[in-house]
Amino acid sequence: MYLKVLSLFAAVVLMAACSSTPKDTGNANGAGLGNNGLSTGAGTGAVRPGTQEDLAANVGDRVFFLYDRSDLTPEGRATIDRQANWLKQYSQLTVTIEGHCDERGTREYNIGLGNRRATAVKNYLTALGISPNRVAIISYGKERPAVVGDTEESFAQNRRGVTVVN
Repeated sequence: MYLKVLSLFAAVVLMAACSSTPKDTGNANGAGLGNNGLSTGAGTGAVRPGTQEDLAANVGDRVFFLYDRSDLTPEGRATIDRQANWLKQYSQLTVTIEGHCDERGTREYNIGLGNRRATAVKNYLTALGISPNRVAIISYGKERPAVVGDTEESFAQNRRGVTVVN
């Protein structure tokens, strides 16, 4: 009898833990964005302002590129616009832009492509008024995939530029 009660209790606890739903962030690039694209603080929980977590959750820390391309998409430019506003708010911060590629192509080619992608993000940030002294770049090519796999969906997630707070 004791074992049955304990099993029932464990099942109820497990069900309760699984029934919670994550908060809807409102958009794909972050929650609680005001008209200027900066965090309003809504839905941020324990995220400290001015941190990598704040950037990722409330602004968007990455832009994606088309296959074998290093030019920014309209969605990428919109994300970088928000990043520039955020960096203006936290003027003491410096960032590194990481350039990444999918697994297709040689290591050498992808290092170059990742560099061109990181440079494109940096150039757009500096055109928006961010000092080039605050923005470093690095290319990882295909060496650090975000998603492992050989589908177009995984390739698309790996073709990216990521802004990392130093």
